[in-house]
Parts: sequence; structure tokens; C-alpha cells
Amino acid sequence: MTESFTHHPADKDSSVCSDQPDVSVVIVSWNARAFLLECLRSIRAFSGEVKVEIIVVDNASQDGSVEAVETQFREVRLIRNSENMGFAKANNIGISLATGRYLCLINSDVKVLNGCVKNLCEYMDAHPEIGLIGPKILNPDLTIQSSCRHFPSLWNNFCPAVGLDKVFPRSRFFGGEHMFYFPYDRIARVDVIVGCFMMVRRQVLDSVGLLDERFFIYAEDIDWCKRFWKAGWQVMFFPEARAIHHRGGSSSKAPLRFALEQGKAIQQYWKKHHPLGLYILHLLISLLHHSLRLKANLLLYPLLPRKRDLISSQMRQHFNAMLYLLVNNTKNV
Repeated sequence: MTESFTHHPADKDSSVCSDQPDVSVVIVSWNARAFLLECLRSIRAFSGEVKVEIIVVDNASQDGSVEAVETQFREVRLIRNSENMGFAKANNIGISLATGRYLCLINSDVKVLNGCVKNLCEYMDAHPEIGLIGPKILNPDLTIQSSCRHFPSLWNNFCPAVGLDKVFPRSRFFGGEHMFYFPYDRIARVDVIVGCFMMVRRQVLDSVGLLDERFFIYAEDIDWCKRFWKAGWQVMFFPEARAIHHRGGSSSKAPLRFALEQGKAIQQYWKKHHPLGLYILHLLISLLHHSLRLKANLLLYPLLPRKRDLISSQMRQHFNAMLYLLVNNTKNV
């Protein structure tokens, strides 16, 4: 067995589990102890608003996360994986144990704000055509964090590759995949809700299926949203619910590794959803993206001595991304 289940005494209390929860919150964690505990505290604070069950799936953390959850959050159902299974597979493990009407996938470095889950539930209840919904995501300083996306296309990948999204940051045409032009002040149907916080209607999974476990981390949210739309379910952004996302709760500990994982995931998405010809064009755009940034960093390195550590790190990321694209696609393209 690759995972073990930790059942607290509360799990055996029929009075606790006799009624179906409104929401099953699934949190995947990997060496993000401080963020995870803050996330759980924020969820505990709203537990009186809706009936919630919390499932934490730990991907073999070594930072005391498991012990802290066991000690401080006895109401949480804790799954301890013996190895890092990746984000999609770990979420699927949590989903398979969930019993709520809605499933809420929340990153461990998210702080849920007052009324967030309740407002999402009420809106989903009133709009049965919605399969997946996401709240307004804020940075720790409460500025808006981009959390809606267009589906990737050659054009919206080319624009950021050559910097058009920076030249025309408020342009829908040049803005790229990340929708930086969107003001996040209205309810809107969107292609993709970023996977740091997604609420899903449980019954939808019969037609859409679980997360694709071939995505170890990253792009599984894009793939899932695409499958929601294909199955006839709407994906919605809902600004009347809010949460704070710290970003990088786990990935900041290994930036080069996670940058490569992100690149691999995007290539995997394109291979899955596009024909070979479009994939090759996307591959060329990706190479252009990394080569331009590598050249820019080479120019900046002697000019900005105080930022050389950061610039060196970015150069390594872009160089290794190009190397991966060239080496790993030569035999397939």
C-alpha cells in the first residue's frame, strides 16, 4: 500500500457523521506546515456557517505537518501517503473519501476568508448548471491575484513569449492566457479557474471524472476545466467569495524543480488536447519564450550586481526548460 489512513476517535462517532456534509474540503500538503495550519484554522473559523468535513492528504512531508495536524486538528481526516504522489493523485485520494454535496479543493497555502465557502455553496445551490466555481483570490497584501485563465492557444502563448502582454497589459487581444485585463469585479463564465481553490458539484464527477493523474503537478486544473466544459457544465468565477493565496507554499523550496514540472505539465496538456502540428508550433513558441528570457538575463547579469543570485536562478530555469523541450521532444516530434 502506498498510503495509510489516520482515523481520529471522532471518525467513529455516528452522531458526527450521520448527516451528509454540505462541503468536503480536500487539502493536499507537502512540507508546508505553517501554511497548512493557517489554512486549517481559517476553515475551522467558518465551520459554523456550513456543514464541513476536512480531509488532508499529506504527500510524505518531513516537516512535522502530520504530527501538527494530529495534535491540533482532531476533527480532520488525515491520509498519510508514504511517498509524494503528486497533486492530482493525492486530490483524487481525498475525493474518493469525501461525502459532501460539494467538493472544495484548496491548496495548503490558502487562507479562507469569512463567508467564502458559504457564499459559494449558496450560489451553486441557486445555479444547477454550474459544475465548477472559484472565488476571488487575493495576495497576502489583499491585492487581486490572477485566478482566471483562457484555454491555452498558440496566440495567447505567443503574446507573453514576445512580451506583448506587458506592452498592452489591459488588452484582451494581446493579454495572453492569464487574463490580466479582467477586473475581477463581476460574476463571469471563464474557461479555467486556477486550481488553488475550486469548488465542484459532486454529481458532476459521474460525467467529468476525477483529475487526470498523469499530471503530477500543474495543468491538471486546465485539463479538468476543459473536461467540465466538454461535458456541458459551466465554469464560473464568483467574486463575492474571497480567499488569500500565499503562492509557493511548497514550490518555493525547490524553484528549479517546480519550474520544470510546470513546463512538463503544459507540454503534456498540449499533447493531450491538440494535434501534432499545433503541438509542434506550441513547442517552438515555448523555445522562443525561454530563449528570449535567457538572453535578457544574460544582459542584465553584469548590470544588476545586487540581483545576480535571482538572475542566475532564472537563467538556470530557462536553460533547463529549453534543454528539456529539446531533449525530451526530439524522439516524439
